[in-house]
Amino acid sequence: MSKVYQTLPANDGFRMPGEHETQQEVWMAWPVRTDNWRYGAKLAQKAFADVAIAIAQQTPVVMLVNHDQFDYARTLLPDHIQVVEMSYNDCWMRDIGATYLLDDQQQRRGVSWQFNAWGGLVDGLYFPWDLDNTVANKMLNLTQDGGYQAPFVLEGGSIHCDGEGTVYTTEECLLHPSRNPDMTKTQIEQQLRDYLGVKTVIWLPRGLYNDETNGHVDNIMHVVKPGEVALTWCEDPSDPQYEISREAFDILSSQPDAQGRTIKVHKLPMPGPLFMSEEEAQGIDQSEGMEREAGERLAASYANFLISNQQVIFPLLDAENDIKAQAVLENAFPEHTVVGVSAREILLGGGNIHCITQQVPKV
Repeated sequence: MSKVYQTLPANDGFRMPGEHETQQEVWMAWPVRTDNWRYGAKLAQKAFADVAIAIAQQTPVVMLVNHDQFDYARTLLPDHIQVVEMSYNDCWMRDIGATYLLDDQQQRRGVSWQFNAWGGLVDGLYFPWDLDNTVANKMLNLTQDGGYQAPFVLEGGSIHCDGEGTVYTTEECLLHPSRNPDMTKTQIEQQLRDYLGVKTVIWLPRGLYNDETNGHVDNIMHVVKPGEVALTWCEDPSDPQYEISREAFDILSSQPDAQGRTIKVHKLPMPGPLFMSEEEAQGIDQSEGMEREAGERLAASYANFLISNQQVIFPLLDAENDIKAQAVLENAFPEHTVVGVSAREILLGGGNIHCITQQVPKV
């Protein structure tokens, strides 16, 4: 069992590194839920495999798979992708996996957050979520890193760190009554400082329109590097996203980061708007928590990409805007190879490439 520290990461000199920093590996989990992934998750599994293969061009990938799918996943994935048997409820590795920290001596530890399926009994997407809540600690055991057990509910997709003292998040998610209703905004800020080693918290009011995670920050914006972000941008004044994006832009443009920099904002076009089709909805087993009906607006965003070593892996979602998004990303990441992966099947499950990955920084 990896060591569990009773201290606070910030007091121990640890900080969450930025995604642009060097990574040892990226972890994912195999999709299986038939009430979230259509046609027995077979199409989603192909999309997850494509993402894993793209990442593995630069960074080793570890794929978690539950026992009854293990042999199938092993045959579908190339040999250089490691497949590890583990139990979980669904496959959103960003939110159920450990968040890794580094100190100045290049030692690594991790944080296991409390997970309640994006809302617990208030508006969570499924029940139970007990297996998901054990994944982070198992992950820390396998990477052989000590860790901290955070005493509050948080998902990895609700925070973006720049590695230099700034964390970005949304009020819509972290202040939602389904997360930590007994904590004030000030108390939540202090917990972020304590567990992520940050100095400055930049709060966007809202996340992407109709995002069932209560507005995760990683679906509306992404840290490019310290002092620079990419933000989902909508040009249509009649679209609900129009006002949300401008609100976010105003805050990002007016609030300095932890180092006193004015934040540079790259505007990423918005795909669509995209909607679930009749045929897509028919392939899903209906359940209580998740809205999976024909005509449902999908929370589609090019900001939901992954930076991994010298690559940016982004979702291809809308032929009309994919090329524009790629051009913005290539401009923002001149030193990186920008790789698009067809990702509508991931989007149909409620997230995208950033949501299904969790990086382990290199020591």
